Amino acid sequence: MPFNNLMTDIVKVLKQNGEIIPNIKSSVQKDKIFIQRSDILIETGDLIQRSTSNGAKETYKVIDPGFHEKLHSIPAGYQMDVIKLGLPEAKAAVQHVTYNISGVNNRFNQNSTDNSVNIVNSNSEIQEHIAALRDEIDRLSLSKEEQLASYEVIDAVEAQFEGGKPSKAVVQMLLNGLPKAGSIATIASFFFSLLG
Repeated sequence: MPFNNLMTDIVKVLKQNGEIIPNIKSSVQKDKIFIQRSDILIETGDLIQRSTSNGAKETYKVIDPGFHEKLHSIPAGYQMDVIKLGLPEAKAAVQHVTYNISGVNNRFNQNSTDNSVNIVNSNSEIQEHIAALRDEIDRLSLSKEEQLASYEVIDAVEAQFEGGKPSKAVVQMLLNGLPKAGSIATIASFFFSLLG
C-alpha cells in the first residue's frame, strides 16, 4: 500500500514567523503526525492545526519535527512528535505565532500617541473570530432554521472582510441579525473595533 493512501487528514502548519502553510495531507495520531513532504520546513515550536469532519479544531505543538530523507520506497517527510493543546493553550499559541507585520490586512502603528508599537494580523484574527462565532452558534440551543440563518450571516460577515473593504453599516446590520447572547456580542465587538 502506498504511503500516500495513509495520509487521510488535512492540516495546516502555523510557523512561528506567522507564515501559514495550508492543505497538507497527513496522518494525525495521538502524539505523532506524519507528513510525506520535503518541500516545507517544519520546526520545533510550530503549530499543526486539523479541522475534523465533525467541526472540531485540534491544535498540536511540534516537539520534534523528526525529518527523514527518502529511503528506498519510503518518501522523505516528517514523523513528528507533538503534544495536543487544550483550547486555551491553543488559542494563546495561535495568537502568539500569527502576529507579524506583512501580508494582507495587517496594521503596523509605530507612531501612536503613547509611543507603543501595535502589530495586528487582522486576517488571522478575523478567521479566529469567525470560527468563534460558528462555535457559539453550535453551542446555543437554536432551531435548525435559526442555526442555518446564523451561519449565513457569519458567511456574509466573513465575505465582507475577505473583500478587503468591509462596509461598517453592512457588517453592523449583519451582526445585529445574530442571536442575542453575551458571548456573541463579545465576539461581535471585535469586528466593530476593526471598523473604527
